[in-house]
Amino acid sequence: MIGPQRIVCLTEEPTETLYALGEQHRIVGISGFTVRPAIARKEKPKVSAFTSAKIGEILKLQPDLVIGFSDIQADIARELIKHGVEVWIANHRSVGGILDYIRRLGALVGVADRAAAYADGLRRGLDDIQRAAATLPRRPKVYFEEWDEPPITGIRWVAELIRIAGGDDIFPERAAESLAKARILEDPGEVIRRAPDIILGSWCGKKFRPEKVAARAGWAAIPAVRDGELHEIKSPMILQPGPAALTDGVQEIARIVRRWAAKEKGSKEKGSAKEKGSAKEKGSAKEKGSE
Repeated sequence: MIGPQRIVCLTEEPTETLYALGEQHRIVGISGFTVRPAIARKEKPKVSAFTSAKIGEILKLQPDLVIGFSDIQADIARELIKHGVEVWIANHRSVGGILDYIRRLGALVGVADRAAAYADGLRRGLDDIQRAAATLPRRPKVYFEEWDEPPITGIRWVAELIRIAGGDDIFPERAAESLAKARILEDPGEVIRRAPDIILGSWCGKKFRPEKVAARAGWAAIPAVRDGELHEIKSPMILQPGPAALTDGVQEIARIVRRWAAKEKGSKEKGSAKEKGSAKEKGSAKEKGSE
């Protein structure tokens, strides 16, 4: 059998990807935050959080590869490397990067063709969503909040998925920043000024509270708040840079955008009908006056 045989996954996306590729037998340990696929929590021991890990437990599993994500797990990686463990820390931040990650992970475990086919299928799904979104009469402006205190805006792959789903992220310049600290809103009033039509909340690890967002000073003036367009997207569905974001995550965003578009269309048609009725009444009154 090719590739590593005993893999510890410090985040959810390698676990989800390996299960999708039929290579879950290689996994000997997972993150405690893993929820996809659900069976992984029953089958695999949980040996890490996100910023911490049970180094001793990981070493007992005798992994021949540990897979993690981003600079935030640098200290965990350093400690494992000191113990002679091979570690791969991926750092992808875009939709294209997620697809490439899937291909690289597949190649690493000897199923490159299967991984490429899987990634191609995910890409086709995104293309389908994007084509459907192109028919929308107007693209809504979207504010994505990754954390509330302090407010942190969405990362790059989230902004890209919002665009694929038919919306426009109101903080594209922030999304380009890879580190969360660079996406902190020093002035939350900027959201008011950019006037999003939809607010999406995914407070990593805790429940989104739309009523708290709506109650922020001055936010009642935001179209999304005025129209009740505040929605939660569960963090495992969108904040993990893996298959979940490219499937359930983007589909949920697309559903919210489509519903917003249908509601807006209905409001315009109702307004147009009201205007026509008013004009008709005025015309009729004018005719009566001339008799």
